Amino acid sequence: MRRFAILAAVVLALWLPTVHAAAPVESVRVYAFDCGRLEFKDLGIFSDTGEYDGVAGTLSEPCFLIRHPKGDLLWDTGLGDRFAATPGGVEVRPGVRYIVDTPLLKQLQAIGVAPADIEYLSFSHFHRDHTGNANVFVHSTWLLSRREVEALEGTPTPVNVNPDDLSGRKQAKVELIDLDRDVFGDGTVKILRANGHTAGHQVLQLKLPHAGVVILSGDAVHTRENYELNRMPVFNYARGETLGSMDRIRRILARNGGRLVIQHDPRDFEALPKAPAYLD
Repeated sequence: MRRFAILAAVVLALWLPTVHAAAPVESVRVYAFDCGRLEFKDLGIFSDTGEYDGVAGTLSEPCFLIRHPKGDLLWDTGLGDRFAATPGGVEVRPGVRYIVDTPLLKQLQAIGVAPADIEYLSFSHFHRDHTGNANVFVHSTWLLSRREVEALEGTPTPVNVNPDDLSGRKQAKVELIDLDRDVFGDGTVKILRANGHTAGHQVLQLKLPHAGVVILSGDAVHTRENYELNRMPVFNYARGETLGSMDRIRRILARNGGRLVIQHDPRDFEALPKAPAYLD
């Protein structure tokens, strides 16, 4: 993993000088990037009541750039651009394949944004499929759940977390979040506590000028069926906290007539505009 981190730093160093600072925006917009996909021979772990046992399937791995007149926020960083070097993906464990078709850095470059332009970086949680490119963004301020950081630094290391992917926080400015965080102070971009999948899981609530209230789910839920039928993975940190977070999301969306984007559900990802188009 150290070799991958060094390679990412070299690629960034070569790429940065060719990119100019991103032009400012007048209102909030959201760019959805394809940061990979997960292919499973058996999705059984995604319901602790057995509905997916023996069923193969694919989960999407998006990253989101939220552009605001006061700055930019990158939400989740995907599997990692290093996987794009292997056509057809990498089997990271039996029956699970990571596939990246287009590096995140290339997608950012296509809309005129360099990593150094991005003021804030935040994660729904620290599972490795959400943190693969994190160390590229050491010039950003990292907005991190305190509970997630405490779990990361505890013993043993949480399952499915790669601490090397998050080593950049030692160089970056870090601000810890205990409850919710209004990123730009105007209510349009809010990180909300939604524990349960992990100890410090978060979701991102947006208020967009045309689309209205949109919540990016992280892994609060993985599929539309899980959301509608209260299903959850066998590996969640806390079942009760997961159900509580799902209830909070439903209440916010019902009150605001909002939309939930389930990040891992390919149907939800495909319904979003793809960069250079954006949701606003």
